[in-house]
Amino acid sequence: MLSFKYQAITKNGQKVSGILEANNEMEAATKIRESCDVILKLQPTEVGEDGEEKKNLLAMDIGNKLDLKAFTVVCNQFAIIMKSGLPVARSVQLIADKTPDKSLKRLLNRVATDVESGKTLADSFEEHGKKKLPQTFIETIRAGEESGNLANAFASMASHFDKQIKTKAKIRSAVSYPIFVLVIAVAVVIVLMVAVVPTFSAIFDQAGAEIPGVTQFLIDLSTFVQNNIVIILIVLAVIIVGYNIYSHSEKGSMTVAKLKLKMPVLGNLNELKSAAELSNTMAIMMGSGIPMNRSISITSKVLTNKYVSERISEVTEKIEQGHDLAKSLEETEVMPAILIDMVTVGEETGELEQTLSTIAGYYDEEYNMAVDKTVSKLSPILLMVTAGIAGFIVIAMYVAMFEMYNTM
Repeated sequence: MLSFKYQAITKNGQKVSGILEANNEMEAATKIRESCDVILKLQPTEVGEDGEEKKNLLAMDIGNKLDLKAFTVVCNQFAIIMKSGLPVARSVQLIADKTPDKSLKRLLNRVATDVESGKTLADSFEEHGKKKLPQTFIETIRAGEESGNLANAFASMASHFDKQIKTKAKIRSAVSYPIFVLVIAVAVVIVLMVAVVPTFSAIFDQAGAEIPGVTQFLIDLSTFVQNNIVIILIVLAVIIVGYNIYSHSEKGSMTVAKLKLKMPVLGNLNELKSAAELSNTMAIMMGSGIPMNRSISITSKVLTNKYVSERISEVTEKIEQGHDLAKSLEETEVMPAILIDMVTVGEETGELEQTLSTIAGYYDEEYNMAVDKTVSKLSPILLMVTAGIAGFIVIAMYVAMFEMYNTM
């Protein structure tokens, strides 16, 4: 038997709370409804020998990170089961029982209990998973409930998250080699500066030969690094921590967001990423039947770049005032001209939803191609820089060796 902590409202209107035992949450909810009309809260807990609730750290959700792969599987399962005609509460509980991800299992168990007591699926997901679940998911499910087509809502979410997973996997694969090269480069330089250069320096001192300027510079640099390695690491740590604090502040985050859009090469990547995020999210929101002003409001909150997010949020008010979407987006000055032109065509032809889907596919491809192109240029640059640094060290050592041989 499991223990469950609950809060409920009795038939007399009194709010009560307590702990009871049951085989699962559905059975616990059934027992509570024998004396209560409304269940406010129901969750698993552990009870000690004294009958008091024990705090089980292992059962707690650590962090708010969502396992996107596991969640995509859940969305696919919902899309399939909803088509079979099973009641929503039963469907949620069925998926919860089959979900291996413990965090999602706890979430779905709570949602199943809420839906059984009369709460809507979207409201329950929002209450228990607001910090973890994407807002696009919650709003799409809400629209699906209102239109009576939950199966399509979950299917569109599964497709959307699957696309995100594939894009992230492709980017990780693309940048893994440059990162590997960079790590090797740093390791090579450290070994040369810490082990090789001091050894040659000792040989030159014993020989009493005059050391060339380039070699002396290298030796002095190696000595400085070895003598001040702790200070250097502290300074680097302070810079990293300082940047993180500044970039998470209100003013700093906006400054960093603007800078990301203006940086050479990376600025173009960030612009393409924002365009892809906007078009993908808007296409899903409008495809779910959510009004344009609400779709824009939700989209602005899921955009990665904070400056772009702030600018797009201003479009909501303009749409409510009767302005065109394309013109409003153009005035933000954060979206590419091609996107504006295509949205204009979509509005004029009355096919905005389909146009947004087309734009999303276009910018997904453009972003992936831009990442591949950037990485293909970055790898040889890193190799050349590494070779240049290592070559400089080797040349500096050989110049000193030739000088030493000439004086012998």
